[in-house]
Parts: sequence; structure tokens; C-alpha cells
Amino acid sequence: MDKIEPLFNIKFFGYNIGIAESILVQWCIIAIVVILCIYFTRNLKIIPDKKQNIIEIVMDSINNLVRDNMGEEYMGFVPFVGAIAIFLVFMNLTGLIGVKPPTVDYSVALALALITFFVVQWYAIKKVGLGHYFKGYVEPYSFILPINLIERVMLPVSLSFRLFGNMTAGVVIIELAYKSLAHLTGFAQLVVPIPLHFYFDLFDGVIQMVIFVMLTMVNIKVIAEH
Repeated sequence: MDKIEPLFNIKFFGYNIGIAESILVQWCIIAIVVILCIYFTRNLKIIPDKKQNIIEIVMDSINNLVRDNMGEEYMGFVPFVGAIAIFLVFMNLTGLIGVKPPTVDYSVALALALITFFVVQWYAIKKVGLGHYFKGYVEPYSFILPINLIERVMLPVSLSFRLFGNMTAGVVIIELAYKSLAHLTGFAQLVVPIPLHFYFDLFDGVIQMVIFVMLTMVNIKVIAEH
């Protein structure tokens, strides 16, 4: 993998902030998702047309995902879970159009994992109270406090490394395949990588999104009910 270099810099309060390709791609994805949301939610009807059927299928899938894995009590997390799922799947699939997935930048994977971490801790405190939340660190015995602390801290670490590692491995393998095919005909370079793109960009990209979302939901529920 090449070293990630900023495409350009933005001055903010006297500081130069480097804007890498991964950030620019994320901005484009956010813009695309916003446009799609506006398009699919305009002029909603009681009797849905084809366009409305698409968004209703997506929403029903997200609702069922949260309901089946977290329970009716956690349906308020549908917007959060849906946003993470849609954002991640868009990022992970950019390899299909020749753009390096932003999730091969560890800062992106870590940022997503930290968002999940803070949401998990915030909801646990909101549900059980600050006192009971900290009491959970010394239960069932006070001497396991270090273990409980490590367990909580490992959540963003494991989430980020799993997402970053799997996506990076796929990109590296595809890049090696293209380099190996460089001496062959253009037709071979076009056809041979198709199964690799199908697996690493499409299949693995969706699987990594599902794993990240599932672990997010499980941790929200388990830690809040611990």
C-alpha cells in the first residue's frame, strides 16, 4: 500500500488541514446519499410507486434488522444503524468504480469505531445512570476492574482493525493481481480481475459492513443491559 498523502490543504484557524483522497471520497458519498434521500422521499404516496417501493424495502430491512437483533425497545437506533450501514456499504463498494475505498485509511475506520464506542457508552449511561454505569466496571468483583476497562477500550480497537484489515487486504490483492497481469493483453487485464472485484469489492465489502453493524448493535444492547 502506498503512503496516504493529502490531495490539498485547507487552512483552519491558522492550521493546515490535509484533505486526503479518503476524505474527499467520503464527502462525495455524503452528497450522493443526501441527493438520493431527497429524491426517494419526495412526493410520498399512500399507494407507493416503484421509486417509493425501493426506499420502503430499504427501511423495512433496517427496521427488521434492529428489531430482530436488539428488540422493540431499541427501535430508536434505526436511524443510527441505517446511517452506518448505508455509509459503510457505499465506502466499501467504491473499488467497483476504480476508487480506493476510504476504509483502507485507518483513520476512517477508527473514526467510525470511535463513533460506535461513544454511542455505546452514552446509551449505557442514559439507560442505567452514571453511578450504575461505573459500578459495572467492578462487577462481579472489584479486582477485575482492569479486565473490564480493557474490554471496553478494545471495542473501537477491534472494530477498526477488523474493518481496516479486511478492506486493505482486498485492495492489496487486487493491486497485486493488476501488476501481475501488466505483461498480458488488455483483454486479460480486463477479464481476469472481475472475479476478484466481485469477491473483494462487492461480497467482502458488504460482509464487512454487516459485521460492523452487527457488532455495533450487539455492543449497544449488551453493555446497556450489563
